[in-house]
Amino acid sequence: MTCEVNDELWMVPNQSAMWIPPGLPHRNLPSAAATFCFVYFEPSRTVLPEKCCTLSVSPLVREMILHLASISQEATMQTEMHLLINLLFHMMPQMPREQLNFPLSNDARLRKVARKLLDDPADRRTIKEWASFLALSERTYSRLVVKETGMTFGQWRKQLHIVISLQRLIEGETVQMVSERLGYDSVSAFITMFKKALGKSPRRYISKN
Repeated sequence: MTCEVNDELWMVPNQSAMWIPPGLPHRNLPSAAATFCFVYFEPSRTVLPEKCCTLSVSPLVREMILHLASISQEATMQTEMHLLINLLFHMMPQMPREQLNFPLSNDARLRKVARKLLDDPADRRTIKEWASFLALSERTYSRLVVKETGMTFGQWRKQLHIVISLQRLIEGETVQMVSERLGYDSVSAFITMFKKALGKSPRRYISKN
């Protein structure tokens, strides 16, 4: 699942969940053959972040959600189901958080660059070249990226590569295909980038999910 919330694009891998606080407009884009559940929490019943995040869902929490989704509304009123629901309220905030997002920015200039990179993630233009594209100085452009995203340009582009690589790997593309799609000089360079960002090689990360 890819989810667009305000000025950010989020990737939700298998065995993960996307937490969206109340009142935020969003758009969900499931990949082919995806199956998923929407779980709605009463804000007063649980302590979850004020901002969006991806949660790495444990097998136990996953099975709890699937079980609750499979029963009727009447069945949820039973005492044992109330116990299960209360346990889910308790456990969800404890799930590990992952920042699998790409900030799009509300600034029209930076959003233009973001859309270019989304259309062609292999685009390797330098900071200087992107600054020239926007008719800005290199220094002004660098400051704009940090101000709008909280990242340097290199970190921002790497975050996009993480989001796209997860999407493509989950859909069945090989590591080599993804590496070429993102414009890396070698597969090993792509694997090194991925491992530094997520702590596992692409194959190990996908097999875990």
